[in-house]
Amino acid sequence: MNSAIITVASADTAAEAAVKRRKKLHQRNLYESLIPGLPDDIAQICLSHVQPSTLYSVCQSWRRLVYSPSFPPFLSIYSLLKPSKSEENSVQFANFDPISAKWNLLPPPPLNPPLRLLLRHRSFISRHLPIQSVSVSGNFILLAATTDPLLPALSRPLVFNPLTRKWTSGPRFETPRRWCVAGASQGVVYVASGIGSSYNPEVAQSVEKWDLKSYCTKYSCNHHDKNKVWKWEKMGGLKDGKFSREAIEAVGWRGKLCMVNVKGDAAKEGIIYDVGSYTWQEMPEGMLVGWRGPAAAMEEEVIYTVDESKGALRKYDPGSDSWIMILENEMLKGAQHMAAAGGRVCVVCGGGDGIAVVDVTAEPPSLVVVETPVGFQVLDVHILPRMNQLDSESKDEC
Repeated sequence: MNSAIITVASADTAAEAAVKRRKKLHQRNLYESLIPGLPDDIAQICLSHVQPSTLYSVCQSWRRLVYSPSFPPFLSIYSLLKPSKSEENSVQFANFDPISAKWNLLPPPPLNPPLRLLLRHRSFISRHLPIQSVSVSGNFILLAATTDPLLPALSRPLVFNPLTRKWTSGPRFETPRRWCVAGASQGVVYVASGIGSSYNPEVAQSVEKWDLKSYCTKYSCNHHDKNKVWKWEKMGGLKDGKFSREAIEAVGWRGKLCMVNVKGDAAKEGIIYDVGSYTWQEMPEGMLVGWRGPAAAMEEEVIYTVDESKGALRKYDPGSDSWIMILENEMLKGAQHMAAAGGRVCVVCGGGDGIAVVDVTAEPPSLVVVETPVGFQVLDVHILPRMNQLDSESKDEC
């Protein structure tokens, strides 16, 4: 009897030892040195000068480094996706990682009840109801949309920070809106005009701003500082309500917000808001004539636009008040949204079937297409830092 007990105990001890050895081996593999013979902090400085795509392809430890909070984040694409063949009012917030070439779902906003955004309504059979968002200081900010029964869906903006992978709520709007002007300049978010629960001339001419610089770091937005007021501020209004007809993108450019009131080739009006002097002015004639589709500014210094009927990408030259051709491509025809950052211009292809990425730093400029996940169409596009992720296999893929 004693012999049997001793035999079983010895077997158990051997099994436990084997498990401990496997754990130690796994931990050694998991936390192996980035560069043998160098402390990790020194190795990280060295590796930060290497392209993330190269690091990703070498080994597991370097791949984990690329997604760690301590490594400089590379830029990636963020989009709103909708099912291609469904009339359901459902959207997904997603991120395309250019290093792994995978789409990953963002966590949903932690709201109760869940956020419900209308894309279709029987009163607007031929068009989608707009969902408006901006990217500011490394954050994705959802500003305006519609919910049942044709009311503004948001009483306050929703802010997603890729580096924390968390949503937070911004300050309550003075007037919740839909179909409005939305834009950002120098870390400040602006909304203007639009429609509230119904058309109101006062709302159609109003402007509000929200300064994120005082509250947000690259890691989080904190509005609990008692010495600061977390709110929207009313600004000088528009002269009329002509900018409440469409969902308008106000493009931040050299301390100004530039916008037109109608999309495409139709006759339009253009205005510019100087965020430093709080004054409105007419858009230069050459800028207005060439603004024939979506537009975006690279680091708020160079404005690009796509002529959606010709598929032509151009940049604005303020010296000559004219638009300079970058390239023309069939994939750019029917463009609806675009974003610019890091030397790339990203354009939502006609019908939302892909995102054309143009490298405007290349000579000549080059274009590649990022395919959307099977069964989805793109509604919008932004360029922001990649999400922090220690274990890339734990991401929710589309």
